[in-house]
Amino acid sequence: PTLSLILWSAPYRRRRLLAGERPAIVAPLVAMLGRVLALAFAALSIETRGAVALPLMTGAFVFVADLIRAFDRPLTVDFVAASSYGAGTTSSGTVRWTKAPSVPVRGRHVLLVEDIVDTGRTLDFVRQRIEADAPARVRIVTLLDKPSRRERPVHLDHVGFTVADQFVVGYGLDAAGQFRHLRHIAVLPEGEAAQLNRGGVAAETERHR
Repeated sequence: PTLSLILWSAPYRRRRLLAGERPAIVAPLVAMLGRVLALAFAALSIETRGAVALPLMTGAFVFVADLIRAFDRPLTVDFVAASSYGAGTTSSGTVRWTKAPSVPVRGRHVLLVEDIVDTGRTLDFVRQRIEADAPARVRIVTLLDKPSRRERPVHLDHVGFTVADQFVVGYGLDAAGQFRHLRHIAVLPEGEAAQLNRGGVAAETERHR
């Protein structure tokens, strides 16, 4: 589905929802997606070591916590991180591991968990590196998909919501480290996002995933 987002107003201490807008509370819908994934993995032939969920840091931590509650089979969770660095909020396009998987994935079913897929560069890098370790299968689930900014073709097995080309925060997604705690997803006005990110690479480059 396409997610109807809300807009925040400045300044931070007096933020209010625009009149007539209702916050998009995503946790119940994520729980439903988790049940779908749990059934899909239950149908697989999974050895005693179980499947591996690999959430990408840092934005996916809330999403994966709600997502995996429906699983009743053995499941290992191991956070991974990859980044592309550039000046300010501009990605260099060169992606590298900043935290590679610390658990073996060979012969195991892997679930890559993303908060938002943007250009697809980071996700494409991670998928290729994971597949090089010979897992049984790699599935990809993302909370948000922003296809209008795609630069690399990536296959997404499960998508929570499709969003427009806007700067979104909340439910784990941040702007310069703020707003991750929000229970809903909101659009941050472009000017305010730029102001928060003025510190350069302090803002996470996951915006260019």
